[in-house]
Amino acid sequence: MAALPFALTLDRITNGLTRPFFGFVSDRIGRENTMFIAFALEAPPRVLLLSVRDDAAVVRPDVGRGFLRLGEIFSLFPSTLTDTFGTKDATTKYGFLYMAQGIGSVLGGPAAAAMHDSTGSWIPVFITIIVMDALTALLAFFVLKPMRTAYLTR
Repeated sequence: MAALPFALTLDRITNGLTRPFFGFVSDRIGRENTMFIAFALEAPPRVLLLSVRDDAAVVRPDVGRGFLRLGEIFSLFPSTLTDTFGTKDATTKYGFLYMAQGIGSVLGGPAAAAMHDSTGSWIPVFITIIVMDALTALLAFFVLKPMRTAYLTR
C-alpha cells in the first residue's frame, strides 16, 4: 500500500482510539500529568523517524504509532478547559481554543516550508518539532499545572 493512503487510514483509526484512552487516563492521574506523558511520548518516536527516514519498512509502522499519540488534545484540552472554568460558555471558550489550533495549522505549513527553503533540508523542521514536543510536555507539568492549581484554589 502506498505510504499516504496507509498513513491516512491509520490516522483515522488511531486518532479515534486515543481520545477515549487519554480521557480515561486523565480522569485517573490528572489532566496535566496526562498531558506531560502524552507530549513527552511524541518526541522520541520523531527522533527515531528522523534517524531512519530512508527505511520505509521502519517508517510505515512508526506513522501509525505517531498518530496514536495525536488524538489526546481532543480529549484533554476540552476537559481541562471545563474543569478550570466550568461549563458556562464552554463552547465559546473551546471555540477560541480550537481556533488557535487552526491558526497554528495554517501558519505551521508555510513556516516549515520557509525553514526548509532557508536550510535546504527538512531535518531542522523535524528538530524544531521534537524540541517543541519536549517543551510542551514540560510546560504542561511545570507551568500549566501550578497555574491551574492557583486559579482553582482562589
